[in-house]
Amino acid sequence: MAFQSRITRNKVYKVFIDGAHGTTGLKIHEYLDPREDIEILTLPEERRKDLGARVRRAEEADVSILCLPDDAARELADAVPGDVRLIDTSTAHRVDPDWVYGMAELAPDQRKRIKKANRVANPGCHATGFIALVKPLVAAGVCDPKYPFTSFCVTGYSGGGKKMIARHQSQDRPDYLKSPGQYGLPQKHKHLAEMMKMTGIAFAPSFEPIVGDFYSGMVMSVPLRRELMSRVLGPGELRDLYAEYYKDEALISVNSGWPEDGFIHGSVAEGKNNLEIFVAGNEDRPLVISRFDNLGKGASGAAVQNMNLMLGIEETKGLI
Repeated sequence: MAFQSRITRNKVYKVFIDGAHGTTGLKIHEYLDPREDIEILTLPEERRKDLGARVRRAEEADVSILCLPDDAARELADAVPGDVRLIDTSTAHRVDPDWVYGMAELAPDQRKRIKKANRVANPGCHATGFIALVKPLVAAGVCDPKYPFTSFCVTGYSGGGKKMIARHQSQDRPDYLKSPGQYGLPQKHKHLAEMMKMTGIAFAPSFEPIVGDFYSGMVMSVPLRRELMSRVLGPGELRDLYAEYYKDEALISVNSGWPEDGFIHGSVAEGKNNLEIFVAGNEDRPLVISRFDNLGKGASGAAVQNMNLMLGIEETKGLI
């Protein structure tokens, strides 16, 4: 599918957030409301589900950001002309070949592809942490695409949307919510498809997500085994590999060590838009870790980063 780009050259850009009352949409509002270069287009409450009204707003906007369930995102995307610029934060289009995957740090040409695209699929939060760790390993031949990856992620409850937020913040909530809860038990998490496609791995990783009793932030861990590596690297060499891969990135950094107390807490990332990489473990069993905010670099912050790129604005404006 070929799209003809149309970028408004005015100083103030019009942005329509379709689904502005959800967790992701509200956070995007927080980023954009203070900005003088952005005019947010809205709809009256009674027209929020009116497809015709939504289409007209999207056609009027320089970029529209879809913060919708998958079916509603597909509905709007199918209804607008090809030159209407969209960023979809749902799962609907992340592995669609007609959409550009909205992770600028994915590959050397990805940033240029996002800038030129009219259809950009925002990454999933878990996928962001996994891809940031695994893509460089596969690209450098450290791990073969058939490597049996395993990953663990501890995330804040805001990733579950309004329903989970209300449950955790309710005064009469059950006591067991104080403890971490593992989910995704059937091993069919909705982010697995993009985790595979964007890293080039052959098999879905064994993925164990865990929700904790904190609002936002997440820690993704990928353990490695020396005997299974195609190119054996110890922790120090892996750290150097990541540092080289992300050396020009403003929103991804590689730490030289880890916190002195030996703990990497997800909530430390709350409110931030960067992703940190840590390398731990030992020569036989290295452990690579990413930490970021599931609402920042994992969702709304990433959408704003993509919006900036598509409009020709400084990529990190409003994010750092």
